[in-house]
Amino acid sequence: MAEPNFSHLDGDGRIQMVDISSKEMTRRVAQASCLVVTRIDGRSLEPRSDGFNVIQAARLTGIQTAKRTAELIPLCHPLPLTSIRLDVAEHPRGFLVRSEVATDNRTGVEMEALTACSYAALSLVNSLIANEPEAHVEDVILLRKSGGKSGDWGREVDGAG
Repeated sequence: MAEPNFSHLDGDGRIQMVDISSKEMTRRVAQASCLVVTRIDGRSLEPRSDGFNVIQAARLTGIQTAKRTAELIPLCHPLPLTSIRLDVAEHPRGFLVRSEVATDNRTGVEMEALTACSYAALSLVNSLIANEPEAHVEDVILLRKSGGKSGDWGREVDGAG
């Protein structure tokens, strides 16, 4: 197998931020998902009497962190995002977290979609872990992406796609 070419390394093997200035501005969309594995039932996460809503807190965490991906992952470009959708749904093994992020720019939003899912899931685990220390995140994956020179790409994943 040929050695892969990493775009974040220059010819001397030093880390670099990719120059996207010559890339075409296009609509770019990415979707990601992950699974929060827990035995805690969704009914127990319904909004509390004081108004706190675990699911909405997780959604807000995912949305906010998608907007800050360039601060969290050093070689990501800061991007003006045009849309962020984040859903948390019950799943037989816990909760399925899905994100969709879009921009009109010169580079894709795959990392933003993955970041949104990951942090939303971590927020959910943070709310669950006092009652269930075994709660955890699995299968953080990019489901699909569109736009840019490399075109569209996608995968089907059982229970996540």
